Amino acid sequence: MTPLAISIPAPAILYPLAVWAVMAVLAVSNGIFRELVVIPRIGEYPGHVLSTALLVTAILAVSGAFFATTGIEYSQAALLAIGAGWTVLTVGFEFLVGHLEGTPVSETLAQYDVFAGQVWILVPLALFCSPLVFGWLLRS
Repeated sequence: MTPLAISIPAPAILYPLAVWAVMAVLAVSNGIFRELVVIPRIGEYPGHVLSTALLVTAILAVSGAFFATTGIEYSQAALLAIGAGWTVLTVGFEFLVGHLEGTPVSETLAQYDVFAGQVWILVPLALFCSPLVFGWLLRS
């Protein structure tokens, strides 16, 4: 019996990883901007809300630009996999940085508590949905 072989061109995997790396740099830059400029001027909670909105906008812009210009035809399953990959990489990165900084897991998890007024959940939602939305819409 031969194993099931799936042939996926390297660019179909590497390009979305590179796009995620760009978004990660934008996210870190956004966090620095939030802490040094935004929060001192408008306060902690409004600063986090504004920073989240800026990051979601950046994610949508980068994702839209990538899928508008890539020559790769991604299936819906591949678009969902890209979104899941971006989300897992981002949440994993967030928890890793938190661990390295000594932030308790409970504090990192609290950022996802929408019932406490937290809006950070919009970031992983944008990461997960944007490949499918832009990859599907821009292909049509």
